[in-house]
Amino acid sequence: MGLWITGDPDTDELLSDNPFALLTGMLLDQQYPMEHAFAGPRKILDRLGSIDPQLIAETEPDRFVELSTTPPAIHRYGRSMAGRVQALAQAVVDEYDGDASRIWTDPGADGEPTGAEVLKRLNALPGYGERKAKIFLALLGKQRGVQPEGWREAAGEFGEDGSRRSIADVTSAETLQEVRAFKKAQKAAAKATGE
Repeated sequence: MGLWITGDPDTDELLSDNPFALLTGMLLDQQYPMEHAFAGPRKILDRLGSIDPQLIAETEPDRFVELSTTPPAIHRYGRSMAGRVQALAQAVVDEYDGDASRIWTDPGADGEPTGAEVLKRLNALPGYGERKAKIFLALLGKQRGVQPEGWREAAGEFGEDGSRRSIADVTSAETLQEVRAFKKAQKAAAKATGE
């Protein structure tokens, strides 16, 4: 099943087919519209000629900043995000031999990895915190068929079936708008209670 995240068929195909592209899109998904954040990996591919973590990690930092900030930039904060993308690429190279899918496929302590183990691995990545790790685990479970034991519990509220909380629930232009509406309502409620 192919992803529908950006609405651009070529970009969504890249996200569907390349685990590091998807991981990078999730990294960029903060303080920036979801579909634009997830378009970042395609921009890197177009400008660098590859989305390979080894090549990204080895690219001279100033050159990578330049390609990340060239309009349209990979993110509103393209300069700082370029550094985060390179740090993520280096971690995938160092910890998983350049294969991002190993984050969720490498065996766990008792054989198959559990949802809790995959969440722990995601949470250890540069630029990933607990919330981002849970959303990505939910995205894997809901849309990529990666469903280690206990993944819904590990993903918390983002793993709920039928929810419209995050990018994990975006499968069309309509669901994108539903997730946006949910986020807007959450912000309004938080503002009203002074959080």
